[in-house]
Amino acid sequence: MDVLEKLTILTDAAKYDAACTSSGSRRSFRKGHIGNTTSSVAGCCHSFSADGRCVTLLKVLLTNCCVYDCKYCVNRRSNDTRRAAFTPEELAELTIGFYRRNYIEGLFLSSGVLRSPDYTTELMIRALTILRTTYCFNGYIHAKTIPGTSPELVTALGLLADRLSVNIELPSEAGLKTLAPDKTKAAILAPMGQIRQQWTANRQELVKYRHAPKFAPAGQSTQLIVGATQDTDLHILSLTQGLYDRYQLKRVFFSAYVPVVEHALLPSRDTKPPLLREHRLYQADWLLRFYGFRAEELLDERNPDFNPLVDPKCSWALAHLDFFPVEVNSADLETLLRVPGIGPTSARRILVARRVGSLGHDDLKKLGVVMKRAQYFITCRGKVADGLRFTPDSVLRGLIAAERPSLPQPEMEQLSLFTPAFGA
Repeated sequence: MDVLEKLTILTDAAKYDAACTSSGSRRSFRKGHIGNTTSSVAGCCHSFSADGRCVTLLKVLLTNCCVYDCKYCVNRRSNDTRRAAFTPEELAELTIGFYRRNYIEGLFLSSGVLRSPDYTTELMIRALTILRTTYCFNGYIHAKTIPGTSPELVTALGLLADRLSVNIELPSEAGLKTLAPDKTKAAILAPMGQIRQQWTANRQELVKYRHAPKFAPAGQSTQLIVGATQDTDLHILSLTQGLYDRYQLKRVFFSAYVPVVEHALLPSRDTKPPLLREHRLYQADWLLRFYGFRAEELLDERNPDFNPLVDPKCSWALAHLDFFPVEVNSADLETLLRVPGIGPTSARRILVARRVGSLGHDDLKKLGVVMKRAQYFITCRGKVADGLRFTPDSVLRGLIAAERPSLPQPEMEQLSLFTPAFGA
């Protein structure tokens, strides 16, 4: 089998992995080396796959041979699929060849488990060592850490890669036992903890010794499969919050389960991937990272899943109408960030602009506020927008229309939390 055949097989096998962002790394120019990650696109060229995902790197598996038999995985050992494996030399030569042709700016490397996690990681380390030393490649590399890998190998991999990631894949331990019996929660979380500790220690070392080797300078991330099990959005978001708090992850990625294999424990192949649910989880993840929300604020046991009709921030606002309206000329940053239609950038612009004079509704449009959402939840100089009259029912309809203008407007029930005086 030649290299191009292997490339066709192993890039196709890698397409279900969504965690391929490269933000957060600064590997600057070095004399005698090629590639860097300090350009305006963080060292990566961006393109889009057929399903709309952003593909920024050469995303490939070292091998799709695997000793594990995860029920949801197309590369599981019991699946009848064509197998291939790169040698470290082939992978390094292929990557540098693509880079020199300006096809890519970096590498996203994952792998099936060949023989054992340690053996597979050793092959990955050899490939990356050739790239970094023989070819003097200084561009972005994201490498997947295989659960169960020895700590010393995780360290060696982190010194070669810009970002490491350990895929949790299934949100619950029960799901792992059912669909991925070869994996355990402890085996997945152990390298996460090690990466966090070494990353923190390396940051402190770099303060003292500027030329100390960098360990995973872009941090670590993980990925969760959504829809393969019956886990609720509340469970997934609570897990996400815990991962950010405990392991200081840069990103948690969500991947809508694509039914590529038939199994009694999985959704049928006729089931459509839950792409809207994935989208809502990404929106909620954004609220956790940039808006100061907590998972327990967005969902609870009575409402364990997101409303598919409106985004999570609007849903929270509709459930906490006693918090509104917000006066934009006096509210602090944290309060402004709670208003639908106001993001971190527009909130900071408001804080700066109101130092000069009080703001009106027309001024907010110029500052980037999405008034189609925000108008229901704010006042300017103590007044709502001119001519604006609304009821709880019309607010929900308006928010749905703002997100999906072509969506049929369903019959809505009156929301008891919305007092009639609000907006009258």
